Amino acid sequence: MNEQEFQSRLGDLINQIQKLPEGERGPLEKLACETAARHDKVKKTISDLQESLDYLRLSIKYLVFDLEATRRENQYLRKLLEKQGRPANDQNPDDAE
Repeated sequence: MNEQEFQSRLGDLINQIQKLPEGERGPLEKLACETAARHDKVKKTISDLQESLDYLRLSIKYLVFDLEATRRENQYLRKLLEKQGRPANDQNPDDAE
């Protein structure tokens, strides 16, 4: 059921409730209003969740980009070390500090 259909059916229900005698109308009107409020709350929650997922996706893309850049930099620096005649795995005791 889509949003438009839900609103249409809820409106029809409220119209039918208003045709009932006053004594029977109160509890049903209250339930219809609560249903509308819950539906709005669910829509807001879903919207907030979608925004959070979009932010998470964007953050992950930035992290992957940063990781790839770090790997490229690491490879470049290893090649520089190899060209200087030092194996990339060896550490100079002075560098350990």
